[in-house]
Amino acid sequence: MHDHSHQYPLPCLYCHPYSYIRMVQNLIERCMLFHMSQDQCIRALAEHAGIKPLVTVTVWKELQKENKEFFRAYLQVVTPRPLFMSRCFQRRPNLARRKHWK
Repeated sequence: MHDHSHQYPLPCLYCHPYSYIRMVQNLIERCMLFHMSQDQCIRALAEHAGIKPLVTVTVWKELQKENKEFFRAYLQVVTPRPLFMSRCFQRRPNLARRKHWK
């Protein structure tokens, strides 16, 4: 038996594992609404909900397995682009302003 205390008014991982995992899934989905990366989500859930990082990582990975295409697109949105790429995108509009040769 696990010796644990209930510091948060949230489902308990040991007493109600299904409810707890479902809650973590919902919290991950909320983080995603704010375009948070996996690391940001792990930190936020640990800090604000007392969820152990291993639990968040495990639930995240399961969600990723079930929704491969969604996560592929999501990670493209939240992954920062390299600096040289952002410079290219900033310069591109300047090219459009050049006068055309007649």
